[in-house]
Amino acid sequence: EPDVTIVSGLKDMVVFEGDDVTFRCQVSHENARDIEWKLQDVALQNNEMNEISVENRKIHTLTLRKVTEQDIGTITFRVGPHTSTA
Repeated sequence: EPDVTIVSGLKDMVVFEGDDVTFRCQVSHENARDIEWKLQDVALQNNEMNEISVENRKIHTLTLRKVTEQDIGTITFRVGPHTSTA
């Protein structure tokens, strides 16, 4: 299986409290496995507040819904040994 790398990393975002924010990270291969999203070193799960999805098979997205001050911090996307932060 080919090594999946990050083609286009995360970008820093500034949002207002109560708004949604979406982070995108493009990887080199479709159907990448071993993907992880974190906020301040806490792994995020797909639920009503965090929407984790894949667009066009290579662009992994994380949408944080109705952000609060507690959501301030570093977002990390990891695929295998590669990471991107914002």
